[in-house]
Amino acid sequence: MESVGFKEWAIVCEALGRGEQTVIVRKGGIAEGRDGFSFRYREFFLFPTWFHEQADKVRKIDVDLPAPNADKIDIGYFARLESSHVIPSWPMAEALKPFHILQQNVVRERFEYDQAPGLHVAFVRIFRVRPTWTIVNEKKYGGCRSWVDLPELPGDLRYDPVLSDNEYTTRYDEFAKLIGSVDMSSP
Repeated sequence: MESVGFKEWAIVCEALGRGEQTVIVRKGGIAEGRDGFSFRYREFFLFPTWFHEQADKVRKIDVDLPAPNADKIDIGYFARLESSHVIPSWPMAEALKPFHILQQNVVRERFEYDQAPGLHVAFVRIFRVRPTWTIVNEKKYGGCRSWVDLPELPGDLRYDPVLSDNEYTTRYDEFAKLIGSVDMSSP
């Protein structure tokens, strides 16, 4: 297992960790490099951030988030990438609403960002990390990029699935059916 973190708003990390969200919707960070954003890893830890995060950008905010701590980062969730797609059409991006907590105007903003409309979407299976893995917050974790290298993994971590196998399979099947049913050819 690689020790890599995926930077995401803390409120979205919690929604994923509570089973309220099953996809990650991403355009990419400013510092993604020449090739742009991609879901480069099949397994990764969710690295919660408060950078650019605003509660009015999500539809559900019934989560009590701890205040950001400048000295440490608590890693509470691990993700396994099950399926990823580039979504080139707005109707498809709009149809993903049941799978995430973002406001539609935020999804639209991400979809239209830069010269090529579209989104990267990943269906993920989330696992609760026990005990929570606390790391020292370092300058190397800053910036507008999606992926960060984390320290060596502690040997005592356990991974408990957030959704039961049946619930996970039901949601994945709904997602796969949706992906196959919408014309993704036109923006």
